[in-house]
Amino acid sequence: MASGTYDKILDAAEDLMVSRGYNAFSYADISAEVGVGKATIHHHFPTKADLAEKVLARYRARNRRSVEELLSAVSDPAERLGAYIGYWEDCIRRKERPFCIGALLASEIPSLPEGVVRQVQGHFSDLASWLAAAIDGGVRAGKLETEKGATAEAEMLMATVHGAMLAARVAGSDPEVFSTIARRAVEQIMQSPKR
Repeated sequence: MASGTYDKILDAAEDLMVSRGYNAFSYADISAEVGVGKATIHHHFPTKADLAEKVLARYRARNRRSVEELLSAVSDPAERLGAYIGYWEDCIRRKERPFCIGALLASEIPSLPEGVVRQVQGHFSDLASWLAAAIDGGVRAGKLETEKGATAEAEMLMATVHGAMLAARVAGSDPEVFSTIARRAVEQIMQSPKR
């Protein structure tokens, strides 16, 4: 079982990675944030790569739980996609983890340790699979349409949402910038099927 210190270290590392990226924070930053010595951090996470892998594994597990909750709460596939966008709108509006850590770290892949890269790739695989399943369910129900299939549409939506996060960040974490871009991407999938 993880200790309170362990979780606080993970929380601080995640916040630092979202705000600065992998290469722009150190154990000294975490030490100052959490109020523990660097030796304590090294006790729990011998290397920065170990720490980043654990942060991403926890992030992925949290996302899986969120998807399961969404699947239970929302049966309509189009509404599921809207809820996914709504989640990020809320995060950006509240400035609480206003950026997907997977997307942020993807831009650093050339300089990331192999284990961290695998976690980033796993995150994108998880997300693409869920989006493709939601889109495919909507197509089968006649509520969504795709030109190139659910998998390609999921990849395009995922890229658009992450691009919208970047645009919002450039605009000072403006949720309206994110919404304008991301909601339009979902609306394009929701067009009534061509006859």
